Amino acid sequence: MIRSVIAILITSATPNVADVSFLGLPLDCVLGETCVIEDYPDVDQTAAASDYRCGLKTRDGHSGTDIALLSFEQMHQGVHVIAAADGRVEAIRNTRPDQPYVPGTNLNGEECGNAVRINHGNGYQSVYCHMKLGSVRVTPGQRVVRGQLLGEVGLSGLTNYPHLHLTITQGAEIIDPFAPSQSNTCSEPLETLWLDTPPYNDAGLFTVGLSDSVPDLDAIQSGEARRTTLSQNDAMVLYAHAFNGNTHDRIELTVIGPDGNVFDHTATLDLDQAQSMRAYGRRAPSQGWSKGDYRGYARLIRGNTILAVRHADITIE
Repeated sequence: MIRSVIAILITSATPNVADVSFLGLPLDCVLGETCVIEDYPDVDQTAAASDYRCGLKTRDGHSGTDIALLSFEQMHQGVHVIAAADGRVEAIRNTRPDQPYVPGTNLNGEECGNAVRINHGNGYQSVYCHMKLGSVRVTPGQRVVRGQLLGEVGLSGLTNYPHLHLTITQGAEIIDPFAPSQSNTCSEPLETLWLDTPPYNDAGLFTVGLSDSVPDLDAIQSGEARRTTLSQNDAMVLYAHAFNGNTHDRIELTVIGPDGNVFDHTATLDLDQAQSMRAYGRRAPSQGWSKGDYRGYARLIRGNTILAVRHADITIE
């Protein structure tokens, strides 16, 4: 979500106030168990990108905190978006379809998708993006309390995976709730806007893809390895490119197709690695793969905690 998109949702500026912790988790989920923080706000003002701990979990110009679900199935079952703090609803949108973004599509300034904006009366506002069509349960002018249902996580706007994008603003300025002063970047902040600050971990997944063979790292990084279609007789390989993995971390690889589960495989890292690639696949069955759509998931797991999840789709023609 680029900064200009959020600007569309922001009204007149409000006075700056002292930073006081007031935010709760905006999703009814458990971090590391049923959801993960996928991306943080980009605090680097150049063309580079850096999260508040000088890590890799952000993208250039990213304006908010992305909390991702573990699967599309979880989205279909319904995961509640809840108010991060008390306040008054200032604006909503509840008309965008739930569908993966197709590059080149004109979203007409509605990149945030179905959304809610809340003014918290303390100089801060919160914006909740990519909600499910028809799920928004509040109206402009309504008072809400922390934890109150706003709607559900969806797939609307500029996104290809079900997640909530939460942006915190102070007037027209975007604020990183993990480091609102921006003076303690690269270390654990002593003060945040969170009542219970979510723990930070620097490990994650750069990318996940499906191919017809085990690719090398160069092909993964260039995008050459990724396939969007296969023939019925091609092999099917799911690969994951991870960063900052520790010894004994696990990468779980799963592919699901029209006939159900294609395979599950777990690869364990045998040493600390700044970058690592793992892949697993199957040859086509004797009768060939069933035609249709297949989806692969990769999860990076440390102990009992899920650190990251990404997916890839492919069609058998």
